[in-house]
Amino acid sequence: MKRILSILLGVALVLSLAACAQTTAPETTAAPTTAATTAPAATDAPETSAAPTVLSGTVSTDGSTSMEKVIGALSEAFMEANSKVTVTYNPTGSGTGIQAVQEGRCDIGLSSRALKDEEKASGLQETVLAYDGIAMIVNPANPVEDLTLEQIADIYTGKITNWSELGGSDSEIVLIGREAGSGTRSGFEEIVEVKDLCQYRQELSSTGDVIATVAQNPGAIGYASLASVKDTVKAVKVGGVTPSEETVKDGTYAIQRPFVLVTKEGVTLSETAQAFFNYAVSKDANAVVIAAGVVPAN
Repeated sequence: MKRILSILLGVALVLSLAACAQTTAPETTAAPTTAATTAPAATDAPETSAAPTVLSGTVSTDGSTSMEKVIGALSEAFMEANSKVTVTYNPTGSGTGIQAVQEGRCDIGLSSRALKDEEKASGLQETVLAYDGIAMIVNPANPVEDLTLEQIADIYTGKITNWSELGGSDSEIVLIGREAGSGTRSGFEEIVEVKDLCQYRQELSSTGDVIATVAQNPGAIGYASLASVKDTVKAVKVGGVTPSEETVKDGTYAIQRPFVLVTKEGVTLSETAQAFFNYAVSKDANAVVIAAGVVPAN
């Protein structure tokens, strides 16, 4: 009896304790913390490449008439790529072009001869653009096909005066040349070694005039830039070598000279003029220079 009573009291005590236990509200689970949305660190926007410079304005060139074809071709190509640029060319002859640079009357001078020491000493500088052969030209009716340098020298100094002495017809040789100061004349006379010794019948102011005069006179002989020679005249061989781009390039043709761009030391070209200069002497322009009949220097 006592054992049963003890069990009953124990059960009652357990039930009483359970009833008195504090009811604890379930712990509220904190909502997951959302990390503050941080904008990704601003990355520098990719640098926008500066817009290509649009060249504009005028580039003035002045000088050698022998360089007309090559400078015209280079100018045309440059203007086609730069529609707001105009490149002008004043065909005055090498000496006048050199003087124009010295006096600041043009951006770039054109000379078909190397600068003289005194010209360099005055602050001018040269950049060789290309090499050009100087062709000896006669009338197409003239049967003479080949002349040596010595024969050419004798012709221009008056030692040989008749074509019959050279296997041609019995007719007087009429000496045609360029005016004093011409780069073509200077180049010709220095190479043939007849400087200040030539007995010209006519001294003309442009390559075109020389070609036209020789074309009209069966007894005439003249010299002209190879790139300028037309079908109206005949270019004779010199020492058995035909004047051509190939023979000028390999050095086998004897009468050749440089085509030079002339600028002035200490004088900064305009952006547009400098861009044209850089293009003209670059390999990018070689195809244009070759098409003009001369050999690129680079």
